[in-house]
Amino acid sequence: MNDTHVYILLTDTGTLFTKSIKKYTKAPYNHVSLSFDPNLEEMYSFGRKRPSNPFHGGFVRENVETGTYRKYPETTCVLYKMKVTAREIEKMRRVISIFQRKEKKWFYNLLGVIGVSINEPVEIDSSYFCSQFVSDVLHRSGIKLWNKLPSLVTPDDFRQSERLEWLYEGKLFDYEPIKLRMNR
Repeated sequence: MNDTHVYILLTDTGTLFTKSIKKYTKAPYNHVSLSFDPNLEEMYSFGRKRPSNPFHGGFVRENVETGTYRKYPETTCVLYKMKVTAREIEKMRRVISIFQRKEKKWFYNLLGVIGVSINEPVEIDSSYFCSQFVSDVLHRSGIKLWNKLPSLVTPDDFRQSERLEWLYEGKLFDYEPIKLRMNR
């Protein structure tokens, strides 16, 4: 089977919410997204539905040019790629399609974020936080990066995974494919 890649983007927008999380975790990044391309044009996570409202969250197809990241141009990031098979990509796309079909049904799992902080999984129907979502999509696709429940996975766990290969670190809008797109 052909090998291909998926991309894991960790970010820090510098918002009050992310600063609060950072104070506790001491990790440099506190949001994670899954992308099917290195240009980050097809990217998914659980986060803000509207850039200016941190309390309205859920499943999102993230758009660097028009979404939350656009509102926070100083966002810092680290981008990794992970070798996967074509079959694993197919499974991931199938899982994502379930989220897409019922997009309005999904909510942000704020209690789950608190649960991670005390190492107690909090799983609520139709509710995820970013790292729980990405971990669950990978897990359901046959990719198990850790020996723990998706509801206990943090963005920093991705940074620590040996299966991920570093590609870029710095300001999100300085990442060459995005910089080129934005300057068209």
